[in-house]
Order: sequence, then C-alpha cells, then structure tokens
Amino acid sequence: KRIQRTTSSIIITMSASCDSDRGTRQVIKNVLAKLQKEGEGALVRNGITEIHQALLDPFVLLVDFSFSLTAGFADHPHRGFESVTYMLKGGIIHKYLKGNESTIKAGDVQWMTAGRGIIHSEFPEEEVNNGLQLWINLPSIHRMIEPKNLELSSLEIPRAEKDGVEVKVIAGDSLGIKSPYYTTTPIMFLDFTLKPGSQTHQTVPESWTAFAYILEGDDGVFGSLKSLAIQAHHVVVFGPGDLVSVWNKSTSRALRFLLIAGEPIGEPLVQCGPFVMSSQDEIDMAFEDYRNAKNGFELAKSS
Repeated sequence: KRIQRTTSSIIITMSASCDSDRGTRQVIKNVLAKLQKEGEGALVRNGITEIHQALLDPFVLLVDFSFSLTAGFADHPHRGFESVTYMLKGGIIHKYLKGNESTIKAGDVQWMTAGRGIIHSEFPEEEVNNGLQLWINLPSIHRMIEPKNLELSSLEIPRAEKDGVEVKVIAGDSLGIKSPYYTTTPIMFLDFTLKPGSQTHQTVPESWTAFAYILEGDDGVFGSLKSLAIQAHHVVVFGPGDLVSVWNKSTSRALRFLLIAGEPIGEPLVQCGPFVMSSQDEIDMAFEDYRNAKNGFELAKSS
C-alpha cells in the first residue's frame, strides 16, 4: 500500500508515578493521528508511524482511512506480516488475483496473513466509508508461512455489556467473553464504548505492549483519574502494568476507543512499502520476487 510515513505530533508525556495503584498502566505518550490526503480521493490518519514501531512492538502500522468512490488500492503485494481490517462505516471490496472477491461492511473484520506473499486490491463499495487497518509483525521464523484470509461478520464478533460499558471482542477476552480467533503473534483487540460517567478496568498481560486509539468522545481519561482528558483520533500509549483503566467523564457523550495489546517480538524490523521483513536484504528480495513473480508472488504474472 502507498501509506505515507508522516510524523505525528506528540502531545503529552506523563509519568507512571501519578497513580497509587502500581499495577495500573499509565499513559507514557499521547500522539495525534492527523488527517491528511493520500493520492487521489483518500483521507488517512496514520496512528503508528515508523518512529513509533520500536515503542509499539509487535505493531507496525495503524491507519484510519476513508476513500472516495474513485479511490482505493489497485493490485499490490504484501509479505511478512498479518493485518486486521475493521470497518466502521460503509464497505470495502477485497479482490485477490486467484479469483476470490469479498466485501466487508460496517462492523465486519478481515484478518489477513500475508506470510510469504499475497496480492490483492481494496476499493470502496459505498460513498461513505471509514475503517481501520492494523499491521502486526511476525516473528522471523513465521514470516514466510502460507498466506490466508478470514472474514468475520459483525454478528460473529462476541460482545458483552455491563454497567454502562459495551465491548466487542475482536481478539482476546473481556467481561467474561473470549474471541475464538487467534493470530500468529498473540494480540488483544477490543472495541469499547463507555456511556457517560462509566468506567472500565481491563486486564492486559504485563509483558505486552498496549495502546488505545480513540474513535469518538472528548472526555476520556486514561490510566489515572488525575490525568487530563484526551480527545478523539489520538493514540494513547501505556507504560508497564497489568491493568488498563479508563473513565468517561462526559455527562452527555459516549466514549469509544480501541484497546490493542500484543506480545512483543523483540527482533529486528524493516518495513518498506508493502513489505515487513527482518533486514534490508530480505526487503530487497521481496521486491525482486514480486518483479519476477516467484516465491509466493507467482500470480503477479496475471496482474
């Protein structure tokens, strides 16, 4: 994909010492994902850029996107990672060179393992559309696994509600509900909606990286009641601990955010365009394989 590497603005940095509960993760960085144009007819917010990849291991990119009907991504390759596409509005049509085509609509999820190589295209189905795509790194021993694709409709995604908190469990578990789907790199992907005045306290494995992306609301408080409220379209990075606490201080508006966490891989990472590999030599080989339609990109001969 032609994803721009635009440096986002760092807004707030806070110390973990401001909360008496040492198990609660505090906010260590707050990054605004600025709205920007990309190509003809695409609007994107880059929530994770190259400068944040080391901090957010195993996550590589987070893109909040929308397209005009004339925009989209024509046939392009991927290798070396997994992705989650989560539609919020409208629909996106996915086509694969091997002849498969599918559409994911609002509330649906597509899990894609690029592995050793995949070629596909993505175009909007409806004029009003909005979605998010998260790229998840793979350990070097799994980079060249066979590609696969799984789609879940909104009705297939488990959800729970309690005390003014609703959660859709796309990966991981929350409020006693567990997702049936597992990624190669273990992650948690939760879509929370907090009614005005409500709060949630979500356990997260202590060794995992964790961050939130705010979709809606201006009065969300993360980590500690003493913290400042954070507005929509910010990426909130958490420090160490085993609990993420969030309060909605609004008296009239819901707070919606994604809580995403994953097990760090701790290996070298090089991301260049559509490829995520462990070295520049492997990146160069991926481009060569695609040009020569081999080693996973055989179908490129028909593109």
